[in-house]
Amino acid sequence: MPPDPFGFVEQSEIRERFQPLHPPLTAQAAITEAHRCLYCFDAPCMGACPTHIDVPGFIKRIADDNLRGSARRILDANVLAGSCSRVCPVEVLCEGACVMHRHGRAPIQIALLQRHAMDAFHASGEPLLISPPVERKLKVACIGGGPASLACAAELRRHGAQVIIIERRALAGGLNTYGVAEYKLPTVESLREVEMVREMGVEFRLNSSIENATELLALEAEFDYVFVGVGLGAMRKISIPGEDLPAVLNALELIAAYKTGHITRMHGSIVVVGAGNTAIDAAVAVRRLGAEMVTILYRRGPEDVTAFDFEVERARKEGVQFLWRRIPVAIRASVVGRLELETQEVHSVDGRLQVKPDSLKAIICDHVIPAIGQSPLIEMLRELRCITTESSHIVVDPATGQTENPRYFAGGDCANGGRQVVDAVADGKRAALGILAAANQTDLTDLATKAKVQHG
Repeated sequence: MPPDPFGFVEQSEIRERFQPLHPPLTAQAAITEAHRCLYCFDAPCMGACPTHIDVPGFIKRIADDNLRGSARRILDANVLAGSCSRVCPVEVLCEGACVMHRHGRAPIQIALLQRHAMDAFHASGEPLLISPPVERKLKVACIGGGPASLACAAELRRHGAQVIIIERRALAGGLNTYGVAEYKLPTVESLREVEMVREMGVEFRLNSSIENATELLALEAEFDYVFVGVGLGAMRKISIPGEDLPAVLNALELIAAYKTGHITRMHGSIVVVGAGNTAIDAAVAVRRLGAEMVTILYRRGPEDVTAFDFEVERARKEGVQFLWRRIPVAIRASVVGRLELETQEVHSVDGRLQVKPDSLKAIICDHVIPAIGQSPLIEMLRELRCITTESSHIVVDPATGQTENPRYFAGGDCANGGRQVVDAVADGKRAALGILAAANQTDLTDLATKAKVQHG
């Protein structure tokens, strides 16, 4: 498989195997669910959403059968609301904060209602901008084509700025396009939102990258401000012998490969190393691709996993096994093209992991999939002039996204260290308002008020 699959190949077999976790609501079911909402004043669900979507407002419009108005109210806050309705861990965000919990009742299905409104909006073909913005001379370049840059670019276009997104891959969307499990977010849904941003007048330079100081200087000469939304880099290496064998494929490479049609089936026994949300996505994916046995290998116990509890439970329901308190120490080519993964048992001594003696165990498998997190784009970040980094992440003003260099703003994983899609969207929009305030010397509160699109 090439390191960066080109393009997207939609295949009926992949669609069939990666049916969504939750089917969409019917029109009547959506109205019925919307009528359950109490339409709280100062609703806690709004406070729990990083983009502060007016949840009671959009749900009330669904109850009134006003899907267009509902979608417009959602898009006021979050231009990638369709994606977020599918991938947000709502159990710990808006739905987790729903007041229904206090009364011993099931929370309002906010995500499904949001998806219902956004699906109707996208199906209508209506553009995001009702009328063209008043064009400004302000020019902004967004490096990276993921959620943070898309949100930043969309907000800037609403205010008439000229915006270009520079993306190193063949398709924009970042991890929404290449790295989120298909059963959570189909690639076509990510690309639909990319196209909506493009229709706003944002220009995309695909298959392009900014890699050195000379290219950054050229960018500064062409644009007034630069937004850095490059995300994180490649998956971290597990740094053991045999990691470079052909049958070893990291989790993000795997997800990109099946989402772009380069992998359509997997067989045999597969071991996923790691227990974060991406590891869970990879494990569930290979089960759905046909693997008979899938095991997650984790160096700690179930109480220490970084994946959400509901993600772990989902993996169990899909037939994924867990092997706790073991670490990989080597991968070797075995008989008949299989792999031999050597592992050792570990235990905690004074809070530190130590290998248990005489605990070596070999696991015969067909593929090993490392999924122990992504590394920051250290080399790229070093090229950014006059920008402070901390723990290999860009340091920004939390209110504006502005860096130490006043012409540079940043957001998303490269600044927050790797959080949710909705956090990247919030970062991007915040940075856009920060750029506008810096360019116009305008108060941020005034800009935020004027930022809203018209809604019905």
